[in-house]
Amino acid sequence: MADCVESVEILLVEDNPDDAELTRRALQKHHFINMVTWVKDGEEALAYLYGTEKFPDRPDRPPRLILLDFKLPKLDGIEVLRRIKSDENLKHIPVVMLTSSNEERDLVDAYRLGVNSYIVKPVEFEEFVKTVSGIGFYWVLTNRVPDC
Repeated sequence: MADCVESVEILLVEDNPDDAELTRRALQKHHFINMVTWVKDGEEALAYLYGTEKFPDRPDRPPRLILLDFKLPKLDGIEVLRRIKSDENLKHIPVVMLTSSNEERDLVDAYRLGVNSYIVKPVEFEEFVKTVSGIGFYWVLTNRVPDC
């Protein structure tokens, strides 16, 4: 089980560098930062998950958590979610949609496809830090997953 703890990783899929940095800082505040990989669009997210293109040396184990923005270039978050949840090797990974979209249609689509949680990004920095830290604590430390 020690290998599982060491392999804990968060895949952050976020096209906005400012939001990505805020998320990383929020996770760093609670010592999650060494476990975060940031990709900037939907195509990079899938390349990372499948270990293709510029990610052939990624860890053998999939991330323990995916923080996924809804509106992404190249391949949007809903399509990334669809592909993750339809893949037998990936569908067990918790996906938290962390987005600025507060549209009911987006929320319904995400849950229809199997998102584990849908969180609208708080605007205030302290609230954002609190929210992201809570996500990390719950999905990485509190939530139980089957043995690796």
